[in-house]
Formats: sequence, structure tokens, C-alpha cells
Amino acid sequence: MSGSPSDAELIAGCRAEDDAAWTLLVERYARYVHAILARAYRLAPRVAEDAFQDVFARVHEQLPKLRDDAAFRPWLAQLTRRVAIDALRASTCDRTDDGELIEYLDIAADDAIAELEEALTVRAAIENLPEQCADVLDRCFAREESYATIGAALGIPPGTIANRISRCLARVRRNLESRAAASAPSGWR
Repeated sequence: MSGSPSDAELIAGCRAEDDAAWTLLVERYARYVHAILARAYRLAPRVAEDAFQDVFARVHEQLPKLRDDAAFRPWLAQLTRRVAIDALRASTCDRTDDGELIEYLDIAADDAIAELEEALTVRAAIENLPEQCADVLDRCFAREESYATIGAALGIPPGTIANRISRCLARVRRNLESRAAASAPSGWR
């Protein structure tokens, strides 16, 4: 699972007009952007699809202005929020309470976006695991396969699965702790 380019590498490629880098960047963040639009802001499917296209059009247009490549994900989230609010305003223009509704949805979206951020952080920590660890965790938690099913698929005794999951989760925890330490302000370490 490791070996995929970092966000900074993809952003550099996008700035150099590398179509493959652009495709990878969109693929990496498509579910994130869609989740913000559809889950956090509860846009109707057709409205969310139009907003999704608008978000990535704006990313393409404004990416050269991004000052800190490490801030891409929060920048993308903020850009997506603005597009979602614009879409909400456009779809509620005939209602008298649209301002209150939009404010409510924007506040409620904070929790959903925080959950998405956390999920992306965990996903990135899992992507840095050896493939056998990432696979067993994906089968257990994402696909909700039984230990017997996982064992049969991987050729491992079912009794060994719990131990392997425990070791792999410990690696995820270490990855998350090292990320937190690396991103903490220098006075916080």
C-alpha cells in the first residue's frame, strides 16, 4: 500500500500540469469532498454532483495560489464548505428562513467534517502499514469479515487472526502518534 505519492508530490505535479498527478489528486480526495457535500451539508445528489465538479474546478484554478502544500486538506475542506454553502443558498433562495438553515447546517457540518478528517488520518496511517497488515485490518473493519473468512482468504489459522489484528492496530497507533508528534507545534512535543 505504501509507495503512493504524497500530497506535496501530487500538488507539485499538478502545478507542472501533469495530468496523471491531477487524476491521482482527484481520486484521493473525491470521497472526502463528496462526503462533505452529501453527508455534512446534506446536498441532494444532483446538487452535490454539480458542487463536486465546482470544487475541483476551483481547486484546479486556485491551486497555484496555495501557500502551504501541507495545508492542502484543510484548504480543500474550506473550499468545499464555501461551495456547499453557495449551493445551499442557490437551492433555498425562495425560502425566508434560508439564512438560519444554512447557518445551522454549517455548524452541524463541523462534526461531520471532523469525523471525515479523523477517518482520513486513520486511513493514511493504515496505508503506511505493510500490505498484509492493511489487508487484515481492511477485511476485519471495513468489510466486516469473520476471523474464519479472513483466515481462509489469507491462509492463516483463524486463531491467529486476533493476534495479527492486535499487532497491526498497535502499528496504526504508533503511526498516528508519530503523525501527531510531527504535526504538533514545536513547544508541544
